[in-house]
Amino acid sequence: MKPFRVLDSNVPGCIARGLCALAVMTKAPQAGRVKTRLVPPLTPEEAAELNKCFLRDTAAAISNVAGAGIACGIAVYTPVGAESAYIDILPTDFSLLAQRGDKFGDRLYLALEDLFKCGFESVCLIDSDSPTVPAKNFEQAAELLSASEDRVVLGPSDDGGYYLIGMKKPHRPLFEQIDWSTEHVLNQTIQRATEIGLEIKLLPPWRQRACEKPRPKQRINIHDCSTDGHGKHRSGPEPAASARGDSRTRRGEARSTWSTCASGGR
Repeated sequence: MKPFRVLDSNVPGCIARGLCALAVMTKAPQAGRVKTRLVPPLTPEEAAELNKCFLRDTAAAISNVAGAGIACGIAVYTPVGAESAYIDILPTDFSLLAQRGDKFGDRLYLALEDLFKCGFESVCLIDSDSPTVPAKNFEQAAELLSASEDRVVLGPSDDGGYYLIGMKKPHRPLFEQIDWSTEHVLNQTIQRATEIGLEIKLLPPWRQRACEKPRPKQRINIHDCSTDGHGKHRSGPEPAASARGDSRTRRGEARSTWSTCASGGR
C-alpha cells in the first residue's frame, strides 16, 4: 500500500483551496497504549482492535464526504513514527498530520492552527470515540463552515462534550478554561464562544462509544460499532470488527460503556 501523505504546516498552501479539513484526532492503535481503561475485561490487544474498529468507521464516514470534493480526510496522530500503524485502517485518500503540544487543549488548538497553515479554508476536529456519527453530520459541518461569516460548529455528545468542533479560523479561547473529560465541556466551550462574540451552530447531538471503565454486566457486541459510514449498522457478513479477525471473532462480544470523553485519541 502506498504510504500516506504526511502534511507539514511549515509548507503553506500544500492543499487545494476551498477545502474543509475533516480531521480525526487519534492515537496510534497500539496494544497497551489505547483504550487502557477497558483492560480488563478486554486484553490490551482486544482494546487496540476495538480502537481500530472505531477509527475505521469514523474514517469511512469522513471519506464519504471527502469524495464529494468539499472536504479532505485527515488523521491528526501521535506518536510521530507510528505512521505505518494506519495502513489498512484509514482510506487511501486520507493524509496524516502529527500532533503537537502536551496538554489536551493545546493539542486541539495546535491541530487547528497547523491545518489552517496547510491551506484549508475551514477545519473540523472529530473525536475517534463516536464511530456511528453519520457522514451527513460531517457534510453539514463542512457546509455550515462554507458561509462567509465567522462561526464555530459544535456536534454535541450525550455526555456533555462534543464529537466535533469546527472553525473558519483558529480561536484559542475555545480551548482555554475547559474542564476536559467532564460533562461541562460543551457548555464551557459555548460560553467561551459567546464571550468573544462568535456565532455558534449546533449539529444533531450524538452519543459516544466506549472509552471508560465498563460498569458490571454492561456489554455491547463489537459488531455494534461497525457502520457503513452513514450511521447505519452493517448487516452483511463482514463488519469492520470481524472482517480482519479481531476481538469479535475471537471472543464474540466485548464489555463496554458510553464514555465521558470530550474528544478522541485519548
